[in-house]
Amino acid sequence: MIVNGIIAEYNPFHNGHIAHLESSAKQTNADYTIVAMSGNFVQRGAPAVVDKYVRTKMALEGGADIVFEIPTCYSTSSAEYFASAGVALLDKLGVVDYLSFGSESGDIEILNHIASILLEEPPEFSEYMQRYLREGYTYPLARNNALIQYENSLFDATRVLESPNNILAIEYIKALRRRESTITPFTIKRQGSNYHDRYMADKATSASAQAIREGILAGTDFSAAMPENAYMDLFDEIEAGNIMDLDDFSSMLYYKLLQEKNIGYTSYFDVSSALSDRIANKLSTFTSFKNFIEEVKSRDRTYTRISRCLMHILLDITERDLESYKLIDFIPYARVLGFRRQAEPLLSEIKCRSKIPLITKVADASGILYSEPWKMFRNEIKAGEIYYSARAIKTCTPARNEYSTPLVII
Repeated sequence: MIVNGIIAEYNPFHNGHIAHLESSAKQTNADYTIVAMSGNFVQRGAPAVVDKYVRTKMALEGGADIVFEIPTCYSTSSAEYFASAGVALLDKLGVVDYLSFGSESGDIEILNHIASILLEEPPEFSEYMQRYLREGYTYPLARNNALIQYENSLFDATRVLESPNNILAIEYIKALRRRESTITPFTIKRQGSNYHDRYMADKATSASAQAIREGILAGTDFSAAMPENAYMDLFDEIEAGNIMDLDDFSSMLYYKLLQEKNIGYTSYFDVSSALSDRIANKLSTFTSFKNFIEEVKSRDRTYTRISRCLMHILLDITERDLESYKLIDFIPYARVLGFRRQAEPLLSEIKCRSKIPLITKVADASGILYSEPWKMFRNEIKAGEIYYSARAIKTCTPARNEYSTPLVII
């Protein structure tokens, strides 16, 4: 049995994703594909456009065999935490042979080389890095410049780090090496639209997930850019008014920020004292979640970083939580969101070989987990309640209850 692993968001699932699933399965000769997927909140510090169950269905219809959930504390964090959690989850299942990821580079050797430098952090490289950070460069720019200073031959290769999928690819490789995992990294060159492309033409067959999200708001016909089943799943959600946007959480965020203004926000993950003060000082300008990000961001703090930090505040993701979770090696359980019936032999194999308990029913978690793992799971349920309550307010319909939501099985 050869098993391929993929770490993804599928926000939403599109033609590029199905091409990746099919190509990686073919090239690794895999019998099954496991996906570790973000839940209701994603890495750019925003809600998923549709919920995790709809996106799980899209993935299974597109060729995935089992979908597991990456906890929200990691799915809303930096590339390093996101990758570390996804890799830890796949590694602990005990059955995954390959980690397949798309990259703009498509060159596993250069990705491996850059990963080695960033992982080993030679003293000279670290000195360059600290110098650029002191000069006020953002972390990505400081890293690029430090790599060039450290090794001039990387001048062209550092363009690799200008592309988000390459950055994630390098973090996947670093995470595998840190764990001394037996999983083999495997990359496929990303085709079609760029990750950050925001616009698409009507009936275009290639589009980024961001362009599709923008297309939903603009009324663009994006049906050709998605597999038919995924498009119909998304269309049903559009018709039901279930499309979620960052500003749907504006009132919740403002109340939370106002409530804690006097004590500050430094207890939350990645929120420095300076950023906490800036958030408090700018609170009088708050009109919406998105507009507030624009008010708070600065030369050394990107829009995405601010969005993540505000999302950590909203979802109660604290610095202490992340430190505690690192001590239990990131992932203490594997929550199944859905599977294909023909993948039952794989599920049985995972049950035999997994180093962590499988959660297939929310109500069973309290009898399986304890201490920090149980706290992580409870926080995950709370994040879901925040997502579904915002959706309920938007649609004037009852909120989804995860305790009564079954697995997605096709």
